[in-house]
Amino acid sequence: MGTVITEPAYETLKVRVTDDTCHIQIHRPDANNTINEQLIEDFTAALDECEDHVKVVVIEGSPEVFCFGADFKGLQKSFESTGAVEAMDPGPMYDLWLRLATGPYISIAHVRGQANAGGIGFVAACDIVLCEEKATFSLSELLFGLMPACVLPFLVRRAGFAKANYMTLMTEPIGAKTAQEWGLVDEFAADSQNLLRKKLLRLRRLSRTAIGRYKRYMNVLNRDLGNARPKALEANLEVFSDRGNMQKISRFVTTGQFPWDGD
Repeated sequence: MGTVITEPAYETLKVRVTDDTCHIQIHRPDANNTINEQLIEDFTAALDECEDHVKVVVIEGSPEVFCFGADFKGLQKSFESTGAVEAMDPGPMYDLWLRLATGPYISIAHVRGQANAGGIGFVAACDIVLCEEKATFSLSELLFGLMPACVLPFLVRRAGFAKANYMTLMTEPIGAKTAQEWGLVDEFAADSQNLLRKKLLRLRRLSRTAIGRYKRYMNVLNRDLGNARPKALEANLEVFSDRGNMQKISRFVTTGQFPWDGD
């Protein structure tokens, strides 16, 4: 089968299906590939199309930015126009990552450039993580009084409590080599596109039935992600409903000043 462009077209994604592999590219170039409600809606719809016939789902961003987390500009615009603090419902985002972790397909994050904050959620939720040698990974939330509440259950599962805690507290980027040593990344290469091609050739030998059975079994062995959901959503809503945090974000977007910068 040749390459098929998935219909309908998505506002925030570029999606193509080749044989039994679906490539989903986050495509918000004017917003640094950040996460908003439309992205979550589009991504959920794209995964709906994968449920019955796709064996492998590959998630990518741009060469410069995989995904940079929450859309601060969108939050700032809403806060400044209404004066109200209206946090986005984190449930659909968490459920999207849960589907990547537990769905009847192999999920692969192919990271080039920067993965930050909620972008780490997409990474840590996937079964396999490949990246280019110059990719970086960070959790910047605590700088703004936030926390990666929904990211952490997935990151703890992949990298362990200590490393997830360290990344959260330090807020600084780590490179591909460190990310691999910590278990966040499985393999990296200077030419990650070629690395991805090699892995897809191998994975295509697996039957979809075998993949589905394996994923169901692994879901039984590890129910932590589902169990963590209520507390993760509660913590996310708490920090994104804090007016002081929204003021910090709004000032950063409009002036470029970080919360610790003087007035």
